[in-house]
Amino acid sequence: MLSLRPTMLSDLDYVASVESDPANLPFITPWERTQHESAVRFPDFRHFIIDASAGVAGEAGGRDGFVILQGCRNPHKSVELKRLVLQPKGRGLGRQCVRVLKRLAFRDLGAHRFWLDVKSLNTRALALYASEGFVEEGRLRESVRLQPGPGQPADGYDTLVVMSLLDREYQARVALGLEGG
Repeated sequence: MLSLRPTMLSDLDYVASVESDPANLPFITPWERTQHESAVRFPDFRHFIIDASAGVAGEAGGRDGFVILQGCRNPHKSVELKRLVLQPKGRGLGRQCVRVLKRLAFRDLGAHRFWLDVKSLNTRALALYASEGFVEEGRLRESVRLQPGPGQPADGYDTLVVMSLLDREYQARVALGLEGG
């Protein structure tokens, strides 16, 4: 069972290393350490370490990535999935993590709208979010500079795809048994 634990300042070296990993750079825009420190401290944010070892007998305290939510105190009840980075990839944790985050946003934070933006070149993430009920709202054409990475030039721009899920859409998925409990 995957769990989230609040990020501690002592975790920020790990967070920085995950962000700067060449496998992740094409998909995110890394933050300065001070931005992460602020997100850990500021009540409108939730900064978590992802732990996939939780629930495994005798194991806890693993680090399998991190996630940042923003707008947790938004008066319009619009919570943003600011960042989700898994490390290492390819272990099937993305879907589990997105479901935990949806539950957190709608059940715990009382969100009306849970939204995100994702680079259009991140086709795996786009497919995951769509399969988890997120609806494309629009595109911000060539709005972010490309980061160098494996097979990715450092020059050029990518488009951000804005997606969201509303509370009534989430509740409909729960009623249909699509949220996995």
